[in-house]
Amino acid sequence: MTDYQVILESAWYIRDVQSIDDAIGIAISEAGKRLNPTAKFVDVETGFLSCPYCSEELPASLLIANTAFVGLRMEMKVFNAESPEHAGKIARKTIGRALQNIPLDVIEVTELSKK
Repeated sequence: MTDYQVILESAWYIRDVQSIDDAIGIAISEAGKRLNPTAKFVDVETGFLSCPYCSEELPASLLIANTAFVGLRMEMKVFNAESPEHAGKIARKTIGRALQNIPLDVIEVTELSKK
């Protein structure tokens, strides 16, 4: 059995928001509230996209008509998983229980080194 670091991405929809920064703050706050206390060990941060022209990192968010769509990255450690795929399934199930009806996708699974 191996330990893994799993990163998932999710999409968060926010209404009645005036700026991208407000939308990002609200999305992170709402995700944190829903993850607490059952999955408070999950780290939540803004997702990023690379600009196709300059390769600069940009926040994964869109604001149109006071409605925002924000991409979030959720990171957690999974202990004693049988494989990277198994670790991804455990993370999706754990986070998915707390964030019902929020789309989740595993984007990276990294094996943690033993000390």
